[in-house]
Amino acid sequence: MLDEIKQDASERMIKSVSSLRTAFSRIRTGRATPSLLDAIEVEYYGTLTPINQVASISVEDARTLMITPWEKSVIPDIEKAILKSDLGLTPTGTREAIRLPLPPLTEENRRDLIRKAKGEAETARVSIRNVRRDAIADVRELVREKESTEDEGRRAEEQLQKITDSRVNEVDDVLAEKESDLLAF
Repeated sequence: MLDEIKQDASERMIKSVSSLRTAFSRIRTGRATPSLLDAIEVEYYGTLTPINQVASISVEDARTLMITPWEKSVIPDIEKAILKSDLGLTPTGTREAIRLPLPPLTEENRRDLIRKAKGEAETARVSIRNVRRDAIADVRELVREKESTEDEGRRAEEQLQKITDSRVNEVDDVLAEKESDLLAF
């Protein structure tokens, strides 16, 4: 039973780190990447639809994304969705496609993006610690109900702490990588 609790906690912590990586992919750096638009949804036949389901997104050059919708009538809706997003980008539309130039990052933009990345990392750390708290509560409940000995419970808590520490260190490593990426350009 203790092993199941530890396994479940470990899996949930890994999901928190994975979620952080996804959030970081949406924070723009100096390079154009299609994942930058993953969070944007377009009004499409009355339904909010992710932009990558109504258009193909490709990298034209290092600082430009090309969005080619499958239906030309969606171009104005895509432009509106990009303008409403918090990316701070201005699309340039033609009758066939939309170009999305990414302006170079200023020092102030970089600091803001790093601040945003640190906030995302702290959210991931809190999530990991909440998983640890829940798992330790489960372990203590097993000890209280005499389904496990106190020594086994204490060992399980120590192992949960080690798992937590390794996942928090992984979050710190991912954050450091993102910061260096933001400062590179």
